[in-house]
Amino acid sequence: MQAQAEALAKKALKSFRRRVILTVGEVAELIDSTIHTARRRLKHWGAINSYNHNGRYYTLADVPEFDPNGLWSYRGVFFSRYGNLKQTVVELLRRSEAGLDARELRSVLGVDPRSFLSALAKHPQIRREKSHGRFVYYCADPAVYEKQRQRRWASDTKGRQPTPPEAVAILVEKIKRPELSNEALSQRLKKQNLSVPPQMIENFFLRHGLAVKKTPRSV
Repeated sequence: MQAQAEALAKKALKSFRRRVILTVGEVAELIDSTIHTARRRLKHWGAINSYNHNGRYYTLADVPEFDPNGLWSYRGVFFSRYGNLKQTVVELLRRSEAGLDARELRSVLGVDPRSFLSALAKHPQIRREKSHGRFVYYCADPAVYEKQRQRRWASDTKGRQPTPPEAVAILVEKIKRPELSNEALSQRLKKQNLSVPPQMIENFFLRHGLAVKKTPRSV
C-alpha cells in the first residue's frame, strides 16, 4: 500500500513539473488524497506558493527563473524567492536604492499594492513617510533608511518646481538681496518656515530665465 502511494506521488510529481503550477486541490486529485495530505506532500516536495491569488497556487522550488528582484511569474501568477507578499515587500524595500512608493511597488510586484500597504505601514521592518504628496516606504533599519531617504530627497527635488507661495517668497528675497546665492536664499526661507532646497531655487530660476549669468573676470 505504501509502495503504491509512493509510486502515485512520483507520477504526480512529474505531472506537477509538466503543468508548472497547481492548486492544492489539483495536487490532491493527482495523488488521490485529502487536502491535508496534499499539503503535507507539497511541504515534502519543497513547493512554494504564490504571493498573489491569495497564495493558492504552488510551484516546485527549482522551476522559477527569478529575475534580479527575486520574482517570477507564470500566466499572471507571481512567486518570490523571499516568501509571501509581506516578506517580499520587506525584502524589496531593504534592497531598494531610495525606498518605493505605491506606483513603484506595483511596477515591481505586478500587483496593485493599495489593498495591503496600509496594513504594512505598521510593520516593524517598514518605515512610511510622506514625500511631495505621496507615501514612500523605506526599510526601517536606521542606517539603510537614512541612505534611502537622502537618495529619495535628491531624486524628488531634481527638476521639482516650488509652489506659488514658495515662488513668491523666492522672488521677494531675491529682490531684497540680489547678491545672495541659492544656498543663502534657502537658509533665509527656512526662517519663514519654508523648506525650499537650493536645487529647487535653481530649477525655478532656470525655468523662468532668471538664472544669473556668470561673467568672466577681467584681467
